Amino acid sequence: MKLKDTGRSAEFLLVEDNPGDVRLTREALLESKVRNNLSVAEDGEEALKFLRRESPYGNAPRPDIILLDLNLPKKDGREVLSEIKSDPALRRIPVVVITSSEAEQDILQTYDLHVNCYVTKPVDLDQFIKVVRSIEDFWLTIVRLPSEDGVDQ
Repeated sequence: MKLKDTGRSAEFLLVEDNPGDVRLTREALLESKVRNNLSVAEDGEEALKFLRRESPYGNAPRPDIILLDLNLPKKDGREVLSEIKSDPALRRIPVVVITSSEAEQDILQTYDLHVNCYVTKPVDLDQFIKVVRSIEDFWLTIVRLPSEDGVDQ
């Protein structure tokens, strides 16, 4: 399923504790080619509650893509990624790690945990917006994503 062809809004879950990065991501997605909705979880525990639709997220939309920071309070991004990829109900959701870490160990560990891609956050604001738009363009207009129930629509 290519979201650009469905006419429905793309659902993003941004797992990020930095309000500035949340604002920049929201800004980058505002001028998107695909209509989208951005939900935000500020820590790893909140992200997992959102994904599992636990209280208070009983009506949370299933994300089409997860943008995950590694350095999070309560439960870090590596733990969140591990839980997502080991859960049969969640593991098909593409996860893009977008983090400030350039450490080879972080890159290797996240790929070992089956991340779909690893992106280092640019420090430059314009570059940050360009990176988020590139992620959106690739994952939502080029890639075929599975539907929630595994049946193409």
